[in-house]
Amino acid sequence: MTIFQAIILGIVEGLTEFLPVSSTGHQTVVAKMMGLTIDDPSITSFIAVIQVGAIAALILYLRRDIVRLAVAWFRGLRDPAARRVDDYRMAWLTIIGSVPIVLVGLFARDLIKGPLRSLWVVAAGLIVWGFVMLVAEAVAKQNRREQDLTLRDVVIIGVAQTLALIPGVSRSGATISAGLMLGYKRAEVTRLGFLLGIPALAGAAVLETPEALSGGVGLVPTLVGTVVSFVVAYFTVGWMLRFVSRHTIRVFVWYRWALGVGLIIALSTGALAAT
Repeated sequence: MTIFQAIILGIVEGLTEFLPVSSTGHQTVVAKMMGLTIDDPSITSFIAVIQVGAIAALILYLRRDIVRLAVAWFRGLRDPAARRVDDYRMAWLTIIGSVPIVLVGLFARDLIKGPLRSLWVVAAGLIVWGFVMLVAEAVAKQNRREQDLTLRDVVIIGVAQTLALIPGVSRSGATISAGLMLGYKRAEVTRLGFLLGIPALAGAAVLETPEALSGGVGLVPTLVGTVVSFVVAYFTVGWMLRFVSRHTIRVFVWYRWALGVGLIIALSTGALAAT
């Protein structure tokens, strides 16, 4: 991989990781367009590792929320009286909601890095989940707040997040859609979805780092891609949280459908190979 390719993939990761458009799908498409072999383990590992930049940007942006929940959680572990604080309950719900995608990601690792990397899968994921997002916006009542979050709700959102392991679906698209269907406010469930994604992104990066550094990608391109991802993702997170506080996510559906149809045309005409 060249430095230029690493920069491009870093930009794509930073732009798409926190938008409901599927970062894995975009990485797969862009990598293929640049002539990279998308089912090469070193390439898929590189894509997972540069998510470290996006994770770091997310943690930096949400540092106050993370510190507040972490402090409440540790206090609650030591002091029974501190367990009555709402932040202690929210900390546990965030941890529980992160479990499904971590488990599925571990046990379905070979499937995710193999057959699901087909561009046909990406196209289908983009189009099909676009319909889900439209339905979610149509039924959204947005009459529930973060304080109303229950164990059942967070498990549903966490399970929905596992669908993001299918390229084309999108982690934020899955969590926002599930949250809207459950009646939560768009901006609050978006923030919650970001928090739930941290363990999964971090876990994937830890697992894939050795292969990315020792394989065909190398240290320098990996570092470059990670730094670029961090810078772009930091601004993207802030933009997305401001956007969903005032707008629906329907605009992303039209983009998803356009990209999905474009992929189908390119695949059908032979302009792009599926793998």
